[in-house]
Amino acid sequence: MEEDDLAAIRRLKAGDLGGLETLVKRYQLRAARAAFLVLRDAQAAEDVTQETFLKVARLIGRFDETRPFGPYFLRSVVNAALEAASCASQREQDSVEMESVEARLAAAETVESQAEWNALKRDIHHALDQLSPRQRAAVVMRYYLDLSEKEMAERLETRPGTVKWLLNEARARLRGLLERSVR
Repeated sequence: MEEDDLAAIRRLKAGDLGGLETLVKRYQLRAARAAFLVLRDAQAAEDVTQETFLKVARLIGRFDETRPFGPYFLRSVVNAALEAASCASQREQDSVEMESVEARLAAAETVESQAEWNALKRDIHHALDQLSPRQRAAVVMRYYLDLSEKEMAERLETRPGTVKWLLNEARARLRGLLERSVR
């Protein structure tokens, strides 16, 4: 664990809210982005992030200081975002193709006009909106938080095969959606 995180956690465990302030400054932006990518709602993402910080502060006495804080906290945010999404909407949608998204983003580097770039971003965001919250969470964990499938399985408390299935379905769904948007 990074020394700054460890010191902040120890301060927080001792009742010093300055420790929480340090953790908020360090992780708020990444956490809010991760929550937004799952929820697709800026206000809901901010609410989930704040609630997760408060929950961590309340339960900090249980935190194992030998483990890294960042992955633990970001996993907690993604899980809270998933829970919020499932409460807000019970609908399940099909999956995604991440390689297609990456290819479109790589192509964007050579795009000469801002209008084309904006259209590309809109297509990608629209495709991500078509995913279920669980699929978006899988995409966020794998491609935004850069977690391995094994780490994802541990954090989601599921089997690695389930994670592979979820990612494959998500990639296939994204590929189909993005191919349709090109036509």
